[in-house]
Formats: sequence, structure tokens, C-alpha cells
Amino acid sequence: MLKKSVFIFLAFAFFIVPWAWSPARDYAPGIAVLAGIIFSVVWGNPFAQYTAAMTSNLLGATIVGMGFGMNLVDVLRAGANGFLYTFIGIILGIGLGIWLGKILKVSKNTAYLVSVGTSICGGSAIAAAAPVLKAKAHDIALASATVFLLNAIALWIFPVVGKALGFDQLQFGYWAALGIHDTSSVVGAAMAYGEEALEIGTTIKLARALWIVPVTLYLSFFAVEKEDEQSRKFKLRVPWFIPYFLLASAFVTFFPRLIPCTAGFVDISGSFIKNISKFLMIMTLFLIGANLSKEKLKELGLRPVIQGIILWLVLSSLWCFAVYFNIVKCVK
Repeated sequence: MLKKSVFIFLAFAFFIVPWAWSPARDYAPGIAVLAGIIFSVVWGNPFAQYTAAMTSNLLGATIVGMGFGMNLVDVLRAGANGFLYTFIGIILGIGLGIWLGKILKVSKNTAYLVSVGTSICGGSAIAAAAPVLKAKAHDIALASATVFLLNAIALWIFPVVGKALGFDQLQFGYWAALGIHDTSSVVGAAMAYGEEALEIGTTIKLARALWIVPVTLYLSFFAVEKEDEQSRKFKLRVPWFIPYFLLASAFVTFFPRLIPCTAGFVDISGSFIKNISKFLMIMTLFLIGANLSKEKLKELGLRPVIQGIILWLVLSSLWCFAVYFNIVKCVK
């Protein structure tokens, strides 16, 4: 009972404290995910059977909520500007990841899942690709844990490196969206950097996530073993929060005065909903961290981790170099 009470207290603290105390906002995302990891590994997650599904839904809800504070025209423009870069990154990431998997003798399915998760959008891409590859639970666990660990590290390291290199918020938003795997970590890192970085990073990252569809289709035709071709399965899986994010931004762009607040129907441009969603995201990061258990750590093999680390370091460094030297044209 004590463990459950402390867990619930911490979860709500990561929502309330950054809201009430602004100095905490720059550090809260990184502290939240780290606190979740430490709590789960040291004491155990008392709600482990619920938090995995809960975090997925909370993450989607926070992304949609942030859409209420963004202009649809700006969102579409940023997504279009990042289209070529995301395409290049995905081709490079999957190609390099598969090559590394062969060099390191990682099992084929695990190598594919690590590559897809790193190149597109972490856990969502792994979940979409796993049925196509007929991946076993062990392969999925290995890939997910590897990508998760690197996401947690990126959430801490990216803001520090960005400030050391003098990235402005626009540059950091591009780098975070292109160099970090999972949507939650992109949002968390960008949130710690600033409001503009958050908007740009979120938008480009969601555009990158749409590549789940063509990549999964590719895997269904070219990565499935010949003996499994007759039972090849392809299911269209787009993260549900992407279309709702676009609808939310469209709503506030074209009907800003229809959003209710305590003072009546006024033009708040969704800013209140967006701010609530930002603090809810910090709480979600704590829950995401708490999903990493001792058992999952024990399942990690050394080779998939090495594959993931090398792939992540290469891709994030290349995008950092490209942004720093203006090879990537960072425009709104």
C-alpha cells in the first residue's frame, strides 16, 4: 500500500509541480523519466499491468492537446519542410541498422525491429513491424528495451549538447525531431529547450512517424522469410493521435472562438489546453520510465544494445552536424 501511495504521489507531483513552479519546467522531463526508471528498478512498479497501456493512451492525448495550441498552416509547412530530411534519415537508419545487425550477428527480426524503432518512432514502429515480421516476444522485448534506454539518455543529453553548440530553438526542434527515436522523448527534450522548439520538434516528429506505413509495407514484401510469404500479414497502423492532432490544430486555426473557458467563449487559441497537455506529458514520462523493470533489463542482450547505440550515435551525430553547419535548412 505504501509503494502504491508513493507511486501515485510522485506521478501527480510531476504534473502539479512544473505547473505551479516555473523554474522546474526546464528539468522536469528528464527528472521524470529518470525517477520512473529508478522507482521501477529499485522498488518495482506496483501498477505494471496498467501503466504500459496507460502511457500509450496518455501520450496520444497529450499530443492531441498540444495540437490545440498550434496553427494548422504552420504545422503543415513544418511537416513539409522536414519531409525530405525524414526520408533520408529513415533510409540511412534502416540500411545502416540492418548492416550492423549482420556484422554483430544479431537475430534478423531483432535487428530489423531495432533499426525500424530507431529510424522512425520507437515503440510505435516496433509494434507496427512486429506482426509483419512474425517477431517473437523476445525479439520485441529486446528491441523495445534497447530503444527505450536510448530514448531516456537522449532526453537528457540533447538539451545539454544543443545549448553547448548554441542551437536556437528552431535548430534544436529540427535536431530533436530527426535524431531522437520516440515521440515522447522528442517532446520531453524539446519542452525543456523552449516553446518554439517544442512546436517544431513535435510537428516534424509526427510527420516522421507517418513513415510507419510505407516502411511496414516494404517489410511485408521484402523482409519476410520465403516460407512465410503465404502467411504474410500487413495491417495499416498509423498512430491514432496524428490525425487527431491535425484536427485539433485545424479546429483552433479556423474556429478559435469556439473553445470554451470559464469566462465564456473567448479566443484563447487553445493555449490553456496546450499547457495542461505539456504538464500531463511530464507525468506521462514518469510512467514511461516506470515501465522499465529489472526483468526487462535482464532480457537485454549485449549485441542488440551495441547495434542500437552505434546506430543512434551515428544518426544523431550526423543530424547534429547537418543542423550546425546549415546543411539542414531550419525554416518554420
